[in-house]
Amino acid sequence: MARQDVVTGATTAVTVTVGLPPERFWDLAVDVTRIGEWSPECVRAGWTSRAGAVPRAGDRFQARNRYPDGFVATVECVVTEAVRPAVFAWVVLDDAKDPARPGSLWRYDLRAAGGGTLVTQTFTHGPGLTGLREGAENGPGPEVVAGRLAQLRRNMTVTLRAMARAAAR
Repeated sequence: MARQDVVTGATTAVTVTVGLPPERFWDLAVDVTRIGEWSPECVRAGWTSRAGAVPRAGDRFQARNRYPDGFVATVECVVTEAVRPAVFAWVVLDDAKDPARPGSLWRYDLRAAGGGTLVTQTFTHGPGLTGLREGAENGPGPEVVAGRLAQLRRNMTVTLRAMARAAAR
C-alpha cells in the first residue's frame, strides 16, 4: 500500500502587527540580502538575477540555510509575486529546479492596520523533494511534519520581530 503524502500542502503561518507602514515593511521583506541579520535559519541570501531595483516575478535569489542539526543547504528561489506594498512571495526550488513543483512556497502579505502593518508570513510545503519530505517518509510522517511546522512558526516569529526592530532604528 502506498504511503499517504503528509508533506505536500503542509502549511503554517504567523501574523504580527508591526509599527511600520506597509511600504516600509515591504522594503525590508524584499531586501533578501538582509535576511541573515534576522532569521535564525536563513543565514545569507543574495540576488542572482534581478532586472531592476524593485523585485518582479521571475527574479531569482540564492539562500543559505543552517538547520539546528548542523546541516547547511544552499537553495535557489524564484519570486512568484511582488506587489508593493502588499505581497512578496517566492518558491524554493528542489534539485529538479522546476518552479511548478517547488520544495516550498513562502509569502508575506501586508495590510495597513491602524498606524502600522498586519504582516502574515506563510510557509507551504510543495510537491518537491526536501529534507522534510525525506524525514517524513523515513519516520513517523505526521509527527515529523508537525515538529517542522512548529519550528518554522518559531523562526518566522523571531524573524518578523527582528525585522520590525531593525526598521525602528
